[in-house]
Amino acid sequence: MKTDKRKVALVGCGMVGMSYAYAMLNQNVCDELVLIDVDKKRAEGEAMDMNHGLAFSGSNMKIFAGSYDDCGDADIVCICAGVAQKPGETRLDLLQRNAAVFKSIIDPVTESGFNGLFLVATNPVDIMTRITCALSGFNPRRVLGTGTALDTARLRYLLGDYFHVDPRNMHAYVMGEHGDSEFVPWSQAMLATKPVLELCRQSGGRYCSEELDKIAEEVRTAAYKIIEAKRATYYGIGMALTRITRAVFGNESSVLTVSAMLRGEYGQKDVFVGVPCIVNRSGIQRVLELNLSKEEQARFSASCETLRESYAGLKL
Repeated sequence: MKTDKRKVALVGCGMVGMSYAYAMLNQNVCDELVLIDVDKKRAEGEAMDMNHGLAFSGSNMKIFAGSYDDCGDADIVCICAGVAQKPGETRLDLLQRNAAVFKSIIDPVTESGFNGLFLVATNPVDIMTRITCALSGFNPRRVLGTGTALDTARLRYLLGDYFHVDPRNMHAYVMGEHGDSEFVPWSQAMLATKPVLELCRQSGGRYCSEELDKIAEEVRTAAYKIIEAKRATYYGIGMALTRITRAVFGNESSVLTVSAMLRGEYGQKDVFVGVPCIVNRSGIQRVLELNLSKEEQARFSASCETLRESYAGLKL
């Protein structure tokens, strides 16, 4: 008889955190979910609201508002707490404010005896993931951020629309910072096993690389447009968090573009950045190194340097 209890502790009950919780409830991803927020009353209200929908779901989740002490036996602590991005503000603009928030979170989580995986969604996510790793002292393979997982999903959606195929048959990735320096390595993009660039060359003008560049730009600026229209993004990232959580609990060894520390891959060290990784029960099992072109490698290096420069100015 299976007795493993899949427990998630969610820190931050804002729109991102609760979109994640709601997606997990509907997909029956975990068995126990504890909601933690600086506003304890809000966490209690969110737990009540979700519990009232249990009868309509296929889940038997135990959902309750708790404290950092409840993280001790959790498998995953997901951090969604932090200051929201304002219209016109970059993710890196959030850095100093959210770094201060994380100081008040990581210590009590580790003091609870927590020995699972940290999953970070708070922006700027690559640097916040690095901060989580530094403050917790955890093995970097057990600290991962959402990275460019959502950007990759946006890319595949747009490519599927452009080539008139199911987005799940588009194999392409967004790499680098989850932000303005991210890029698409088109040399690695495929429709099934057909390289996208080759498809453009053979299409007689029906498809072209110029349109691919427009798609990459649309992916890069998507969050700004959503924030301008509705003040925040949350459904997409909630689904991305759920997908990563499923990969962990299912020990799937799935390839996901999460924020991971590089240890020589792509010629980079000591930087957390969005790259394709094999994700399973142990966290990041390994970084999957793609064969980038010289131009793509240069763009990736520049993106990593942007993240290093931002992190260097912090005092933890």
